[in-house]
Amino acid sequence: MYTTKSGDTWDTIAKAVYGSEYHADLLMEANREHIETFVFGAGVTLNTPALPEERGGQLPPWKYEAKYD
Repeated sequence: MYTTKSGDTWDTIAKAVYGSEYHADLLMEANREHIETFVFGAGVTLNTPALPEERGGQLPPWKYEAKYD
């Protein structure tokens, strides 16, 4: 959870929570009731979901979950 400060925006919150403003879309998806807010006032509590696990390597996305017996 993150409690906003006056003047916070989606990208500044993402930078504070995740270390990168590029995760603002994740915050917005988790807090759809505030999707129309561009600049927050103080005291709004937002959900801050964990980042999806990043995967390395050269496999295409559909093969990440493949199991070979």
